[in-house]
Amino acid sequence: MPLDPGCLNGRIMKCLTFFLLLPETLKKSKKSARANSKVQACYEIVPLALKRKMAAELYPASANTNIANSNNAAAVTAKKNALQIQQNAPPPPQLQNLNNNNIESTNWQSFHPTLRERNALMFNNELMADVHFIVWAGWGLQESPSSQVFYAMFYGDLAEVKSEIHIPDVEPAAFLILLKYLYSDEIDLEADTVLATLYAAKKYIVPALAKACVNFLETSLEAKNACVLLSQSRLFEEPDLTLRCWEVIDAQAELALKSEGFCEIDLPTLEIIVTRETLNTKEDVVFEAVLNWAEAECKRQGLMVTPTNKRNVLGKALYLVRIPTMTLEEFANGAAQSDILTLEETRSIFLWYTAANKPQLEFPLIKRKGLAPQRCHRFQSSAYRSNQWRYRGRCDSIQFAVDKRIFIAGLGLYGSSCGKAEYSVKIELKRQGVVLAQNLTKFVSDGCSNTFSVWFEHPVQVEQDTFYTVSAILDGNELSYFGQEGMTEVQCGKVTFQFQCSSDSTNGTGVQGGQIPELIFYA
Repeated sequence: MPLDPGCLNGRIMKCLTFFLLLPETLKKSKKSARANSKVQACYEIVPLALKRKMAAELYPASANTNIANSNNAAAVTAKKNALQIQQNAPPPPQLQNLNNNNIESTNWQSFHPTLRERNALMFNNELMADVHFIVWAGWGLQESPSSQVFYAMFYGDLAEVKSEIHIPDVEPAAFLILLKYLYSDEIDLEADTVLATLYAAKKYIVPALAKACVNFLETSLEAKNACVLLSQSRLFEEPDLTLRCWEVIDAQAELALKSEGFCEIDLPTLEIIVTRETLNTKEDVVFEAVLNWAEAECKRQGLMVTPTNKRNVLGKALYLVRIPTMTLEEFANGAAQSDILTLEETRSIFLWYTAANKPQLEFPLIKRKGLAPQRCHRFQSSAYRSNQWRYRGRCDSIQFAVDKRIFIAGLGLYGSSCGKAEYSVKIELKRQGVVLAQNLTKFVSDGCSNTFSVWFEHPVQVEQDTFYTVSAILDGNELSYFGQEGMTEVQCGKVTFQFQCSSDSTNGTGVQGGQIPELIFYA
């Protein structure tokens, strides 16, 4: 079908990009276009190989053509490129322009042999651009010239083509990431733009980019951002990310609730977290976190931070905190002095703790279940022999790896084989020599062969298929029990542990025998 130059002016490169990136959609819309004579010629399918030929035919070097809409930057650029074609010119040095794109010579096709390279070169580039996106995200403004493929905007039933498209709700950086993916299939994500990019990918229905964003968030997920990501995963309806957020929040509840990110979540997410049965923390921590959120919410709403206003912004969420499950001491030193409870509520709760005839309370009375710790036993038996195994203040250490992400909470250790004894102990968890967690504490051994739990201050997230090192240094009664018939691989529930010797071990502990009989973890 013959092409109408007037209709193609300012649109031809957009149509070509449509064909390259959305072939199936283009085929369907072409049928619709044929039914409308007004746009029929404008959407004729033209192979990419004819780009330069068509440009030369539309704007021959010998012609002195008056171009309609001379202010159209894309048309002028295309004409200029067509006039300057030189088949055998050497590649010039690239210059960086203000729009972060590369300006090359007019025979740029010769130096980019693949379709992907040529398409990527046009990303955010005045070369062949006919649409400007005005992206406004409340804090910045940026023109993004590009032959973008928002098919419904430009192709469908729209006969008129606007030179500027306003995007009022997407951050410029996120929009550029979206454009770059659509042009070149490349995804460049960063922590400070990934949520905005996920929003853009969801808005414009780009599932591959959205999935990449979710994967990025999962790998960067930790206690300090888990609550914020939970709020976003609910907003974007990403169940896999939501599940991962809950794993972190449950296991590392104290860290998550004390994080700055917790104060940034919305009220429905706050209510869901406070209702959570498996939060692995004490109730006074939950109460303090709720007060911190209320203070932040007052500031967001421009309210004075007063007990009355904090109660108002919390609403029914205050009555989701299980205050009666605190100890009397925790309540007296914390919630009772917070001023957010009424005098009648404070009095009733004190009576609930102490009186035989307990008053009715509006707060939940049943303690949270929390998470049940699991234990990986790496020895099949234990023993003791006179003068054989002594702690002596030396380091016992072992390396381990798991096939699923878990949270290491502590170690199970052997005690004295010569009756009751007290030990001071330092435990440590490292990855590639970097200390991730440690604790210095004491425990009392009663002289039996049972293990004694020693906990880290907070559970530590351990990634799959990576070796970590745990170590323990004990001071106290020298003679102790020790493990025998150690296993290199242990199946514990749905998690498989692998063990290997550690070079940090200076007291004889290894895979086959020694100390550190148990790893305590959440999964």
